[in-house]
Amino acid sequence: MTTDSTARDVRHAVSADGTRIAYEKVGSGPALVLVDGAMCARDFGPARDIAARLQDRYTVYFYDRRGRGESGDTPPYSREREYEDLAAVLVATGETPLVMGQSSGAGLALEAAAAGVPMRALATYEAPYVGLRAKKDGTPRNYLAELEALLASGKRAQVSGYFLVKMVGAPWFVPYMMRMMPKVRRHLEAIAPTIVYDAKVMWPFEVPDARFAAISIPTLVLAGSKGASEMLRAQERIAAAIPGSAHAVLEGQTHQVSSASLDPKLHSFFTSVPDARRAR
Repeated sequence: MTTDSTARDVRHAVSADGTRIAYEKVGSGPALVLVDGAMCARDFGPARDIAARLQDRYTVYFYDRRGRGESGDTPPYSREREYEDLAAVLVATGETPLVMGQSSGAGLALEAAAAGVPMRALATYEAPYVGLRAKKDGTPRNYLAELEALLASGKRAQVSGYFLVKMVGAPWFVPYMMRMMPKVRRHLEAIAPTIVYDAKVMWPFEVPDARFAAISIPTLVLAGSKGASEMLRAQERIAAAIPGSAHAVLEGQTHQVSSASLDPKLHSFFTSVPDARRAR
């Protein structure tokens, strides 16, 4: 079920629990669905740039994940609800589409594929199965408990800072710089609960080898050469867990990969996949 919106080709798919998921459609060619990572939405993050880069060869769909942008949210949350959200967008394409996920969006896409959500092929970039960072006493941080405590105490503005500094390892001043930009600050406060969602998608931040062994579609696992060593190792382990998958490292790229660097690898991979499209 879809409904059209205004100037951009924005529509809504309805997930299994009735939640409306906003997605946008650009370009022409085989259907390709993009899945964003933490803090991102259609107008905040890399998806729009990647869609613009690929739209001359693909019909690109990119969406606001549950609780972000124009998408709704229906409690209680579980990562299975996000598999259903992605499945609803995939169905809305009218075919069995290609999928590309970045960061925790890559983790979500991998988990959905392992759960049997139909995809033609899957490309991922740096799903962060990198373990839990340590506290000062050397014990692993409990991301979920600490994030949920911040939300429960009404500290929504601090959730993104925790994510960036304690989980990702960004310098302490980065959240302060972001909060100085009113539009960015409003976005981060609005989507604060979804950072917990991403932590639940990735939990416990270790590659689920047994689950990923069930993935049977063509899969490409990408990393950047300038990424952290634990991120590079994680992508190698993901690729090793998925039968028949391909693995590649993009030279000179960090976690904030450029669309220009992704483009040739994605296009080469997707054009090598047999045309399994079918009308729904």
